[in-house]
Amino acid sequence: MTTPPSSRGARQQRHQVIVDHVLARGDATVAELVELTGVSLMTVHRDIAELADRGILRKYHGGVSAQPSMVFESSSDFRLHAHADEKRALARAALPFVAPGMSVMLDDSTSALALARLLPEVGPLTVVTNYRLITEELRGAEGIRLICVGGEYSRTHDSWIGLPAMDMIGGISVDLSVLSTSAMTAGMTFHQEQEIVSIKRATRQAGATSLLLMDHSKVGRRALHQLEGVDSFDHVLLTGPVDGELVREMRELTDVRVIETE
Repeated sequence: MTTPPSSRGARQQRHQVIVDHVLARGDATVAELVELTGVSLMTVHRDIAELADRGILRKYHGGVSAQPSMVFESSSDFRLHAHADEKRALARAALPFVAPGMSVMLDDSTSALALARLLPEVGPLTVVTNYRLITEELRGAEGIRLICVGGEYSRTHDSWIGLPAMDMIGGISVDLSVLSTSAMTAGMTFHQEQEIVSIKRATRQAGATSLLLMDHSKVGRRALHQLEGVDSFDHVLLTGPVDGELVREMRELTDVRVIETE
């Protein structure tokens, strides 16, 4: 049976209320969402199941979360709102690595998106990306030749992944690859999802020079899958506060710069 338009609109509005609430707080209990929306417990459970199936939120016993864990990455929507000032600081620090005429590959991280917003200042450039939000940001930018990586669309990451994306990235060489990931220790970077690990490895390898952007919340943490050693990256930009001993160990492996935020 087709859902009446009025009911469908009410459900969409309720979903947006739930998502906004969880994104703002990181997680919420089912009881909290019942009180917030004013609908039944069964309806909230259906809403949570649908949002989880779309990759926007993650279910756990008694509630729902937008936060990353050792096994699950947070959605693109959540990452857009997390540590935004630090990502802007990382982007400003990364911009001097880009010169007119270069080719740059940007991964599906919100840190790379922050840099993408500054790239029209530098052009002409060729920019390659699998992140939908970067393509939206740059598609009308003067002086930017935009190459979009296609493949299987991931709602959680709002990007294109899978074998077609891997094949395309594997056939491209750029001057600079810029990426971020979920977690890192002094010697290793990590991500929760094996398929995303493969895409990020290919992105790093496509660049003659590689640049890793990490806000402080990701440093000193681990996730399920090892991505690449810290020494695989030519430059690492971090925002503080970061443990001094950890930074010292990293600097024995590669160029590491701690960026001050406003």
